[in-house]
Amino acid sequence: MSNNDDNKVTHFGYQQVPWQEKQQRVAGVFRSVAAKYDVMNDLISMGSHRVLKRMTLELAGVRPGHRVLDLAGGTGDLAIKFSRLVGDTGQVVLADINDAMLSVGRDRLIDAGCGHNTQVAQVNGECLPFEDNSFNCITIAFGLRNITDKDAALRSMLRVLKPGGRLLVLEFSHPVHKPLSKLYDLYSFAVWPRLGKLVVNDSESYRYLAESIRMHPDQDTLKGMMTEAGFQRSEYFNMLGGIVALHRGFKV
Repeated sequence: MSNNDDNKVTHFGYQQVPWQEKQQRVAGVFRSVAAKYDVMNDLISMGSHRVLKRMTLELAGVRPGHRVLDLAGGTGDLAIKFSRLVGDTGQVVLADINDAMLSVGRDRLIDAGCGHNTQVAQVNGECLPFEDNSFNCITIAFGLRNITDKDAALRSMLRVLKPGGRLLVLEFSHPVHKPLSKLYDLYSFAVWPRLGKLVVNDSESYRYLAESIRMHPDQDTLKGMMTEAGFQRSEYFNMLGGIVALHRGFKV
């Protein structure tokens, strides 16, 4: 890549696009699917994303009075659960770069009775607009792969975490067994776009989803990126045979 941002390129799925263009393209994907995002998540994961997020909650160590940032939190399913954990003395910030997703998330928080201890913020994960040492916990579920500059985002997350705080990254990853990998490729490339066409009349967004997963760093590479950003005791837990991985790191 060139040092000149105008000449830098990155991947949007399997396509090479100008560095500064990816953010707008990803925004278009999520504006297209926001209204049926949760329905599609249930369909393509066969409901397993709910179990994975429950495991994320268990490893978050969130207690009453804590302040939590749910980054790329979209429609708010994790934020609702964190709201109940932090109680009246805590706060949850549901943050996303996409206005359409946040609109759905804001409505869901209100409908769930979580308006008293939650806040909604449209932010860019690469340069978080929060003060240093602001949060006890940050989660980002199925969102890191859509960020253009992941290293900058990890550094920004570290900055706004309190000492002793933790980051949890739940993300599609790389299956650890070759037969599973082949089955997963067949399922995601053949089925997801068809479901997208049927449910939201958008096959391309779900083709991008399948491609973006393959371009995302594998488990050990992401662990190394977290360590390089300054996180301590970085580790990961493979789920569904490595189709998904949960990475955790701490700020000291």
